[in-house]
Amino acid sequence: MRLAALAQETRLAVFRLLVQTGPDGLCAGDIQARLKLAPATLSFHLKELSTAGLLKARQQGRFIYYAPDFKAMNALLGYLTENCCDGGECEVDCASPAASTEC
Repeated sequence: MRLAALAQETRLAVFRLLVQTGPDGLCAGDIQARLKLAPATLSFHLKELSTAGLLKARQQGRFIYYAPDFKAMNALLGYLTENCCDGGECEVDCASPAASTEC
C-alpha cells in the first residue's frame, strides 16, 4: 500500500517536500503554494498518503499540518533494502544519495 501511494508522481512530490521539511511538516496551504496544486487535488493526495500510513496530520488552530511518519518511512526503506546484495555484504551504501544510481 505504501509503495502504491508513492508510485504516483504528485504524491511522491508531496512526500519528498515533507521529508525535506522535517518533523514539523507544513500546513496544507504551504504545500499547495509550493507545489502549485489545486486544493481538491492536494486534498486527495494527502488523504491517500495518510491512508497509506506515510503522513501524520495535526490540527494547530484553524490549520492542519502534515508531516512524514519517519518510523513508517524507515520501515519501508528497511523492507526495500532487506535483501540488498543478496543478503551479503554490500559494497555500496544504498542510503547514500551519491549511490542512488548504483543501487
